[in-house]
Formats: sequence, C-alpha cells, structure tokens
Amino acid sequence: MQPQPNNRWRLVLLLGAFSALGPLTIDMYLPSFPEITADFGTKASLVQLSLTACLIGLGLGQIIMGPLSDVHGRRRPVIISLALYLLASFACAVSPNIYVFIAARFIQGFAASAGIVISRAVVRDLYSGPELTRFFSMLMLVNNLFPLIAPVAGSGVISFTTWVGVFVVLGAVGITLVLLATAGLKETLPPERRMASNFGQLFQGIQTLVRDRQFLGYALAQGIMIGGVFAYVSGTPFIYQKIYGASPQLFAVLFGSNGISLIIGSQLVGRLNGKFSERQFLVFGLLLSAAASLTALAVILLHGPLFALVAPLFCFVASIGITSTASFSLAMESQSHMAGSASALLGLLPFVLGAVTSPLVGVAGEYSAVPMGVIILSTSMLALLAYYGLAQKKKQPGVNVPVRQKLSS
Repeated sequence: MQPQPNNRWRLVLLLGAFSALGPLTIDMYLPSFPEITADFGTKASLVQLSLTACLIGLGLGQIIMGPLSDVHGRRRPVIISLALYLLASFACAVSPNIYVFIAARFIQGFAASAGIVISRAVVRDLYSGPELTRFFSMLMLVNNLFPLIAPVAGSGVISFTTWVGVFVVLGAVGITLVLLATAGLKETLPPERRMASNFGQLFQGIQTLVRDRQFLGYALAQGIMIGGVFAYVSGTPFIYQKIYGASPQLFAVLFGSNGISLIIGSQLVGRLNGKFSERQFLVFGLLLSAAASLTALAVILLHGPLFALVAPLFCFVASIGITSTASFSLAMESQSHMAGSASALLGLLPFVLGAVTSPLVGVAGEYSAVPMGVIILSTSMLALLAYYGLAQKKKQPGVNVPVRQKLSS
C-alpha cells in the first residue's frame, strides 16, 4: 500500500536522512584531510586509506544488512545500526593514532550502510514502475543535498575547532537519527513477505541476482561509475588545495557545488520520466560521463586553470545523478521478492570499487592530478562496456522498439 500524498514528503525526508549518512560520513571530513595528516604525523595515502576503510565498511555492511532486512524487516536493523553508528563516530573522535582511526572509520561505514540499503528497500516495498522512478528521484533530491552541505559544514566546523569536532557532529547526527527511526519509521515488510531465516537461501538469492544478466549489467554500470566518483572524492581535496592553492572554504564551495549537479541529473530523470525511458536516460548519462571525464583528463594534462577543470567535473558528477536514478529503477523493478538483497548488491559494488579507486588517486603523490583523471575516464568507459555487454536488450529483426519501454520488459 502506497502512502497518501500528504505523507509522501515526510517519508522522503525520513528515508533521505537515513541514506544521507553515506555522503555525510564520506564528505564531511574531506576538508580535514591535510589537518588529519599533520595531526597524526602520517602520510596522505594513510589518510586516504581511512576513506577506503569507510567505503569497504559501507559496501560490506550493505551486503549483510540488505538480506537481513529481507528476513527481519526494515525497522529493527536500521535502529540497531544507527546506534552503532553514533558509537563509532565518537570512537573516531578519540582515536589515538591513524590505525585506530582507520578501524573506527570501517565500523562507522559498516553502521551507516543500513540506512542506505534499507531506505532503498523501503521504497521498493511501497512503489513500482514509473512511481518507483519518481519517488526515487524525490529521494535523490533530498539525498543529494548532503554532498552540498557536508563539506561546507565540515570546513565550518574546522574553522573554529579541530577535525575531531567533525566526528562529534556526526555522532550527534547518529543520536538524532536513532530517535527519528524509533518514532517515525513504520515497518513496510510484513512477516508474510519476509524470507526464511536461512543463510543458505539468502546466499542462493544473491546468486540468482548475479546470474540475472540485465540486473548485473545495470548494477555494474552504476557501480563502476560511482567507483569513479570516489576517485574524484578522494583526489580533489589535495588537487584543489595543494595544486591549485584553494582554501578549505573554497574547496568546500567547489566540492559542494557538485551536489547541485547531482540534483540536476536526478531531477531530470524524475521530471522527464514520462517522455523518455529510463534506458534512454541511462545511455545519455553514460555518454555524458565519458565526454566529461575525457575533457577533465585533457585539462589536467595541459595544466589548465582551475575553472577549466571544475566545469567538466561538474558535468561528470551530473551524469552520476542521471545514471544512478535510471539504473536503480531498471534494476529494482523486477526484484520485489528480494528488494533488500537487490538493494544490497546495487550498493555493494560502488563502495567496493570506490575502495579500490580511492587510494590509487594518491599513487603519484599529493601534487599530481593525473591518476584521478585516468581513473574517472577508465571507469566511464568500463561502465559503457558493462551496459552494452550485459544490460542492453537485443532488438528483434523487424520490430520497432517504442520510445517508452515498459520497465518490466
């Protein structure tokens, strides 16, 4: 049963707050990278490894929490995970060295994963077809505000305190979300629709999804693209501040402005959903990503000015808003019987790939942007290959494909 219209935005805001833990956890401490490096007396690559640890936690957590939510429902796993999140946030704040900090970041990412994966599963519990796409685009509107807010908030916090204050704030966010989940989240998966509490069956469900050629194509296309975004996320704090001399505040503005591009991309899909198919949006987003990343690499190799790099990166991030919204709808449409597991796989790949790409950005040191440019171009091309190799439908001879294809076809 779908919520009434007057309750829809309340649900969007609630689920958006849960799924926003991901971008908040990733982005809010980015302006602090140089300060954390100096405070722990360590190398930039180890600080970037803390981002990798968080991404691994986010990915691993989703693959565990998604199927568990198919067994135990959506509400209880969210509340337990949010309680763990606030404890991990405070553990980050009091870490005595970089290695404890990295471990705490892993736990923080693991705990944050439940909000991401289960919020998507709740959407699939309640909606299908074009309504699923429209609601998810609304959820993305709320969720994409946080890449705008997080780095600005992070730079604001460190302007009057140290990086430790960032994690104190994240702990306070965790406390708030525990209260909101307890008071405002209703169970959307009744017992009769839950999977058996059998890990063998859960594993078989994951295997079934992996064998689904189209689902895997959509998941890989989205995951590889977002893997490239994490290279951008990990690289730009040093590129903007070390190479171009941007202040933490200017970095926060430049980085946060890409939240606008995410919003533009996702809302483009939601608003024009009746005129173009999700498949057409996905192809457009993949092509836009390839063109933007190629331009960004050219600017880097030619040592172009800052604005010449910011512009194609803006377009690159916009393509993520387009492809994420379209691919989610296409992949989830046929997975109502195991929405948690499907959402987990969709969420796992980006963070696993992001965990690989993030540290690679720093292989040439703090003063080279070339690795980031190469990585985002490579991921854009690989995402295109994943779509055309796995997810694209084969046209039957003599059959015209309508502009608006059914999602279930």
